[in-house]
Amino acid sequence: MKRSDIHKKKKKGKWWKIPLILIALLIVGGGGYLYTIYAGAKSTVDEEMHEKVASIDHEAAKKKISQQEPLNILLMGVDERKGDRGRSDALMVLSLDPANNRSQLISIPRDTRTTLVGDDPMAGTKDKINHAYAFGGTDMTINTVENFLDIEVNYYVKMNMQGLSEMVDAVGGITVNNSLNWYDTGYYKKGYHYEKGRITLNGPQTMGYVRMRYQDPNGDAGRNERQRKVIQAIIDKGASISSVSRIGDIMDVLGNNVKTNMSFSVMKDIMLNYRSAQQNMVTYQMTGTGTKINGTYYLRVSDQEVQEVHNMIKEYSS
Repeated sequence: MKRSDIHKKKKKGKWWKIPLILIALLIVGGGGYLYTIYAGAKSTVDEEMHEKVASIDHEAAKKKISQQEPLNILLMGVDERKGDRGRSDALMVLSLDPANNRSQLISIPRDTRTTLVGDDPMAGTKDKINHAYAFGGTDMTINTVENFLDIEVNYYVKMNMQGLSEMVDAVGGITVNNSLNWYDTGYYKKGYHYEKGRITLNGPQTMGYVRMRYQDPNGDAGRNERQRKVIQAIIDKGASISSVSRIGDIMDVLGNNVKTNMSFSVMKDIMLNYRSAQQNMVTYQMTGTGTKINGTYYLRVSDQEVQEVHNMIKEYSS
């Protein structure tokens, strides 16, 4: 796929700042209540969400922010359950280029076949990219994505996909513009009806909405688009004045479901100094060819496609 095929849109650019929802909420506060929100947000981020990883040079990343240099942030949606580390359900590389007032988001299909890299016995083997998280957690996922695209990741944000349901309920439900008319027969099997057009979803309905893949003619790409719509809707609703009374619930959900190597001070710096990057956002879905190897489905991404995406990210980092 050529660079000219990139789907360009000017967006509000709020959805990718899911860990920054705490800061966005400060805008609607006031007086002593503002301080309470600020203190609670700082405590939640630094004591519950903040988690450094060995695969990222944190001092180098902080230097980039202090000099307002371009950043690459790996967004991970993981499917974690009790007693099971799970797999990464969604992988996206967000590149922020404040000097040129632009950003881009590149989605990596979960079934992409690539070499796993990291400190695990499975390192060096070819497997689905989402299995990197199952074998070696966040560190192996970061190392594998860096090796796959030959890039440097500066920060990561990991959210447990199960937390999406809790977050939607915490903000009082969301509204999305649904492009397909379908019934849920896969995830919950409760027959939820997702009518075409603007629909309002609660937590469980949202999970069925973002999980569906086989009824979507665009497959994994369609699911990724629905995930982006949901995250944007959560941020829009969470940052509204009507959600002020729900701040405690929202912070509890974030604290229980989001991990990131960003400290609260780093989030503030990104919010203040990188906001111009959202003025022009480009989104791109990596593509490949489906194949089966020993009975297992994989997506083969061509060397040309990998090189093209590498060049795209490097251009935003130069």
